[in-house]
Amino acid sequence: MADQAAPQTETVNQTSPEASPPVETPVPPAYSPAGDKKDSGPTMDMLMDVNLQLTVELGSTQMTVRQVLDLQKGAVIELNRIAGDAVDILVNDRLLARGEVVVVDDKFGVRITELVSIAQDLGEA
Repeated sequence: MADQAAPQTETVNQTSPEASPPVETPVPPAYSPAGDKKDSGPTMDMLMDVNLQLTVELGSTQMTVRQVLDLQKGAVIELNRIAGDAVDILVNDRLLARGEVVVVDDKFGVRITELVSIAQDLGEA
């Protein structure tokens, strides 16, 4: 473990006999995309704490400002999907998957039923 804390160094030799003693310069650790444990360089672990916005979209509709202001307790808003249709799961406003709404221990959740490819998200498939 002690060798991980100390920075790696490289000795630079000079060819002149009257030159000063060799100088040690720090060498940055190599990047390892596979997450090699021997190397203390950057890995995917550094991304694990990045916050993302997750949105589950039941459906949508368009309303005028007047219609929104007229809403009262108990009002029903008609969406562009039928009951039982899959909901969209978006990460940072990009479609990632579709799923179904479930209830677990009196809480709503979403069971992922389909992962969406990039081509589908862009409307190419």
